[in-house]
Amino acid sequence: MTAPGPLAPGPGSPAALPRAYRDAVAALEDRGRFGVRLGLARTRALLRGLGSPEAGIRGALIGGTNGKGSVVALVSACLAAAGHRAGDTPKPHLVTYRERLRIAGRPIGPEAFAALVAEVVPVADRVARRHGPPTEFELVTALAFTWFAREAVDLAVVEVGLGGRLDATHAWDGGVAAITNVDLDHTAWLGSTIPAIAREKAAIVVRGDRAVTAATGEALAVIRRRGRRVGAGLVEVAPAPVLAMDRGGLVVDLPGLPAARVGLLGRHQAANVAVADAVLDALGAAGIAAVPPDARRAGYAAARWPGRLELVAVPGAGPRGAAVEVLLDGAHNPAGATALAAALDELRPLLRGGGERQPPPMTLVLAIMGDKDVDGVVRALAASRALAGARVVATQVEGPRALPAAALAARWAAIAGGGASPTAIADPGAALATALAAAEGPMVVAGSLYLVGAVRAIVVDDPDLRDPA
Repeated sequence: MTAPGPLAPGPGSPAALPRAYRDAVAALEDRGRFGVRLGLARTRALLRGLGSPEAGIRGALIGGTNGKGSVVALVSACLAAAGHRAGDTPKPHLVTYRERLRIAGRPIGPEAFAALVAEVVPVADRVARRHGPPTEFELVTALAFTWFAREAVDLAVVEVGLGGRLDATHAWDGGVAAITNVDLDHTAWLGSTIPAIAREKAAIVVRGDRAVTAATGEALAVIRRRGRRVGAGLVEVAPAPVLAMDRGGLVVDLPGLPAARVGLLGRHQAANVAVADAVLDALGAAGIAAVPPDARRAGYAAARWPGRLELVAVPGAGPRGAAVEVLLDGAHNPAGATALAAALDELRPLLRGGGERQPPPMTLVLAIMGDKDVDGVVRALAASRALAGARVVATQVEGPRALPAAALAARWAAIAGGGASPTAIADPGAALATALAAAEGPMVVAGSLYLVGAVRAIVVDDPDLRDPA
């Protein structure tokens, strides 16, 4: 008689959740092999198979090239301050998939996440027989709406993934649509000109919507035409006047809300808060959610957006055990890099050593995906006065799209000129350790949100983001 083998962990055993959670993450990561496959058929079929959870949810769909996440963070913070229980979908995640499903600012718990994935994956497999396999992003979109519906959220604030017309999130219409701005990005999928990209993004504005945009020029003309065509009311906003800027964010003037503090760094947030304020107006006018001035004031001040011009201190990590100030920012395209460069020039006097006659040089840790406009990002960052003479450490993230560290170092040397000699360290952890150990002044980690996420997981201990071991 042979001895019985080890029993599988029961649902209440300590090992059950970690195993289920790891399986859930593996299932999503496996979907990543399908890459970017634009189209709405799979998402619509997936949602139908789940009982159309999105159908009863109202809210705002936020698109645009840059600033989408900031607008989501600002709107969600104000909704929370007003007592609304809103679901939102930040993307991409930095540390854990669970960041991409939040209610009232808190990510979904590991147990609920694992159970949800286990339920949705078989539906995705059935959808695949007719429409092809749903992608990772399509699956996460379905997870979010299913969870929001079951948790009976008051409304949702959803960030578009890529473009708009064929993005999975466009399977839903919440009644309000916003387009922050339009610039060249994802040109392989969206088109090589501003008008072409604007048409893709403007498609999220559908009949009956209230729409908001801060776009300008050719893009604005396209969005206006779309609004007229579908009979949607379009509100156009300009950046809010900036009254002051410090290490804690901005002070801006908004309609009916003078001298409002915004808890996000960078002058470019003046445009994002103007969009957010107009989105809140639209939600109120549509009868979806009312957010009075005192809640807006509290929400804007409390807003946080991890990994986007986020300033953190790393105690004891620098030379002679000094603390190092680190700015995390996922500037992954030329427009984002230009905004980061401008922010660094304004923020440098406020950071460590900035008041000295000869401030210590900054350190830049950089990784960029190979399918991005690498030269455009490098050119924008190299033009920053704050980064003049900076020590540059080029690294790379995992995955076939990542530009090799040595190639990135070579591009920086060629574009920055002036004898620039970046260090190439392929492993992000080793690159971070090397940079911290030598950092006499503040440090910047930028170029890819995947790099920012990897670094943030090391330097920031967030209890909400700890996954089961």
